[in-house]
Amino acid sequence: MYLIGMDVGTGSARAGVFDANGVMLASAKADLTMWREAGSIVEQSSAQVWQAVCHAVRGAVKAAVIDPAQVVGLGFDATCSLVVLGEGGVPLPVGPSNDPDRNIIVWMDHRAVEQAERINATNHAVLQYVGGVISPEMETPKLLWLRENRPQVFDAAWAFFDLADYLTWAATGSLARSTCTITCKWTYLAHEKRWDASYFRAIGLDVLADEGFTRIGTEAVAPGTALGAGLTAQAAADLGLPAGTPVAAGLIDAHAGGVGTVGALGADVTQNMAYVFGTSSCTMTTTAAPQFVPGVWGPYYSAMVPDMWLNEGGQSAAGAAIDHLLKLHPAHAEAKARADAASVALPVWLADLAAEKSGSLSAAVSLADGVHVVPEFLGNRAPFADPHARALIAGLGMETDINSLLQLYIAGLCGIGYGLRQIIDTQSAHGAPIERLMISGGAGQHDLVRQILADSAGVPVIATEAAEPVLLGSAIIAAVAAGIFGTVPQAMAAMSRAKQSFEPATDAVKGIHLDRYDAFKLLQDAARAVRKKPAAATR
Repeated sequence: MYLIGMDVGTGSARAGVFDANGVMLASAKADLTMWREAGSIVEQSSAQVWQAVCHAVRGAVKAAVIDPAQVVGLGFDATCSLVVLGEGGVPLPVGPSNDPDRNIIVWMDHRAVEQAERINATNHAVLQYVGGVISPEMETPKLLWLRENRPQVFDAAWAFFDLADYLTWAATGSLARSTCTITCKWTYLAHEKRWDASYFRAIGLDVLADEGFTRIGTEAVAPGTALGAGLTAQAAADLGLPAGTPVAAGLIDAHAGGVGTVGALGADVTQNMAYVFGTSSCTMTTTAAPQFVPGVWGPYYSAMVPDMWLNEGGQSAAGAAIDHLLKLHPAHAEAKARADAASVALPVWLADLAAEKSGSLSAAVSLADGVHVVPEFLGNRAPFADPHARALIAGLGMETDINSLLQLYIAGLCGIGYGLRQIIDTQSAHGAPIERLMISGGAGQHDLVRQILADSAGVPVIATEAAEPVLLGSAIIAAVAAGIFGTVPQAMAAMSRAKQSFEPATDAVKGIHLDRYDAFKLLQDAARAVRKKPAAATR
């Protein structure tokens, strides 16, 4: 018997076929289209996402050389993007293009900054459970933007879904929402099993409360819960799997990475921070009791590990920040051509080059040599919850060669690590300390990256056996839906295992990082001070 984990990320949909021990037999992916417009608008198509899911599942099953009838469970994870559907599941346009195919507001879309700021000005008690400050990446600011800017679309909508919940609805017809998605991104109070109607009325979404929340979900279930009667006949035909195959209530993609990693040591999961390093980064810390950390989302109840609390941080741009940083450099085209010739991604080529030049992974920090990067191109998600923050680069000369590009790359990686260290320090000061990072995500697969993160954040980084921990996380909830394991923690313990530990440097390299961390914080402070100057001058 086999399980399929399905991950819908920002740029692609990926499927993996796993056995009950958590070993992946094969995987396949299909790319996704993304539309960008002025005003921080980023959109996708739910129809194309579903087509990509079907393509990836069929490809993975074929590559695994298994009988589709042997698939006994399917789990989905996806980005926390907003899907808008009209009656009969017809897609509705969510932006100025008026194209109904563009019916997803992508997680990174920041069109709702103004709405988020107005929501935060209410100081409603619900905001305690999003770190005190709601993000424009979350769904209620986006829903408010729709009501105010596309009222005809908002009124015509039959259902608003988080992307993972859309996928489980498309697969099973079930309107149940996952406590992972609606607790973390929609302000559902899972510890009280309710929406707070007063919050929706206070922020201008009173209509959702008045109609009993029917369009955003009246049934909330834990990740791993088997939905409906399994795959519908139509979905089964689309996916090439048997009708009735159990489908699990899903996860946000980062949380799937957490499920796929935090249980790998078989120890107390509260000691382990899940760190998902992809296009963005997410940090997830499990606690037995709720811990309120300013600027860090949560605490969320039963959002990742059942009956435990979750604090979630990270940065809106991580792997994407590194990619953007590299494109700014004059040597980008030359380095990209060399990477293409070597059949590897440019960050991988640079990581290999840095390791070769340094002699040891930790020593690579010396290549940064006076260049400092605060990589907040899309704001600071945590611990400042500041969508207006922007990136800084300090120490650049006029060099245009590959070595200069490498210098910028290492400085950028260090900047990612220092932002991570800030989150760890802030959590520790508010009752949610951690001892190690459990890493997943495509941008964190290289050993050099893992070592620099360990050195810059000051904690061990643990890599698991699973090459695709996010896919494994979705396979784990599929195993629970299929009845192979009784609970998510049991499945985590059985299906995930640690492989390698990257210990933080204790020699002179430690001192270098501490000095650079101080510089990082000084640059952040300076950026905030400079940003206030123009506003002060206009008074």
